[in-house]
Formats: sequence, structure tokens, C-alpha cells
Amino acid sequence: MNSMIKQLTIVLFASMLLANNLFAQAKYASHVEAPITRSKKPVKVQYGIASFYANKFNGRKTANGEIFNQKNLTAASNTLPLNAWVKVTNLHNKKSVVVKITDRMHKRNKRVIDLSKASAHLLGYTGYGLTHVKVEMIGKHKHISERSTAINK
Repeated sequence: MNSMIKQLTIVLFASMLLANNLFAQAKYASHVEAPITRSKKPVKVQYGIASFYANKFNGRKTANGEIFNQKNLTAASNTLPLNAWVKVTNLHNKKSVVVKITDRMHKRNKRVIDLSKASAHLLGYTGYGLTHVKVEMIGKHKHISERSTAINK
């Protein structure tokens, strides 16, 4: 009888922990970033982590055939089409920049975008290495309203 009470107590405790975990997941589901998927149709707006290129890539050929330069406003992404223009906004300070997708990242990289150092500098996070960003698809051509390379609010 005593062992049966212990087993019942353990089962009840485990089910309470499971229920609490499920409740917490449901409560904070809106704050969790959606996983990056590799679909053929690009997503118009993405939220996630941005990094910036290491200096060793300077002068190397990118996926679209251009030569990478840290001073250009370019980026790499596994989910956005090559040669597309995107507006990247640093969610910590609301600074924005328009960049061209010229390269791909390593297939295991889970970040949304990898920016050139010039782009990261304009967004104000080169001292941190990573930042939370919003990436908005503009299209294959820069729109007239997006001609300025840096849009700081």
C-alpha cells in the first residue's frame, strides 16, 4: 500500500510538471521565434538573429558571383533569394539599412542574415557580434523610397 501511494505521488507530480510546462509554452508562444524553413517562396518579413561576416571572407567570390567587400552593403541569407534587396532593422535601437543578398551561409547556420561589417556598423551592433533583427523583403530592385542606404530613426 505504501509503495502504491509513492508511485501515485510520483505520477501526480510528473503530470503537474508536464502540465505546467505546456502552460508556459502556450503562454509564451507569441514570443518565440518561428523556425526558419527552406521553402521556394520567400517570406516577406522574418525575425531572428543577425551576425556579420568575418574579415577572412573579404575578397572572396560570393554565391551570386560578386566579390565580397566588407565596405559594401551586402548580406548572406539561406532563406531569401540571391540579388534581392531587403531592409534590415535592429530591434534593439530601431536603426535600419537596405542591403543586397549576394551570398549564402553554411547550411547549418540558423541565423536569419549575415551582414557585411559596413551594414552591421550602420545598424550599431559591431561591438556585440549578434543582434535581433527584422528583415523585410523589398524585391529584386531597390525602390525609390529605399534609395538611401541607411534609414535611422
